[in-house]
Amino acid sequence: MFQTKIFPFMADSSTDATSQAHHATNTYRLLTGMYPAEADTSSDSNFDRHALASILAAATMDGGSVPEKAGVSGHELSVLLEQYFPAIEIKAEKQLLNVKCNEDEEVAMVSDLLLRQRSTEGNVGRWLAAMIARRAIEANHLWEDLGLRDRGELSRLLTRHFAPLAARNINNMRWKRFFYRMLCEDDGLVMCTTPVCAQCNDFNVCFGTESGESRVAGHPRDFLRQASGEVLDDRPI
Repeated sequence: MFQTKIFPFMADSSTDATSQAHHATNTYRLLTGMYPAEADTSSDSNFDRHALASILAAATMDGGSVPEKAGVSGHELSVLLEQYFPAIEIKAEKQLLNVKCNEDEEVAMVSDLLLRQRSTEGNVGRWLAAMIARRAIEANHLWEDLGLRDRGELSRLLTRHFAPLAARNINNMRWKRFFYRMLCEDDGLVMCTTPVCAQCNDFNVCFGTESGESRVAGHPRDFLRQASGEVLDDRPI
């Protein structure tokens, strides 16, 4: 049986990408009792739990306060853990639990965009709007900085919880670019320099492939080998 452990409220301060990836994967396993690659997301409830665990795991990679990196307050994080991961023991200083999330204007705008077009009720949609908006200011593809396994999981997440917005992305634009395009259009602004995407010099920026490796999932075999005490080679994960 999976043992109760204490959730890390402070992110990994290591600058080594391999150590960060292992830390994130261990956080995911702490929350769910399994590795990301093993997650069964066939049901909506399981998928929501997987998405939340992935985002929290990714937030532990960047150094500093996990609530801030995840886009929620310390209190909201404790409620989220109690609701979706009840086996996890929550122990943190009162000062940290009272941490409020200081959104900058860019994060607030994306969060508001998502909240205006929610398609599910309850706390999870509100949490996800804040978390997605906060992770969107990181440097990688959005699905990577959310800790998801691929772009398809991000599309599923947005279609499930923010269906009216997701339905507007008829040309399969990269989600982060799409958010900002929607913000511009809603304000009556024009983000693009050409009226037709095919004629734009930045076409690959908006529609290029988003292939890559999950920051959290990594190579399951390597994590299993590490857990069993084997020495890993120097391959990046």
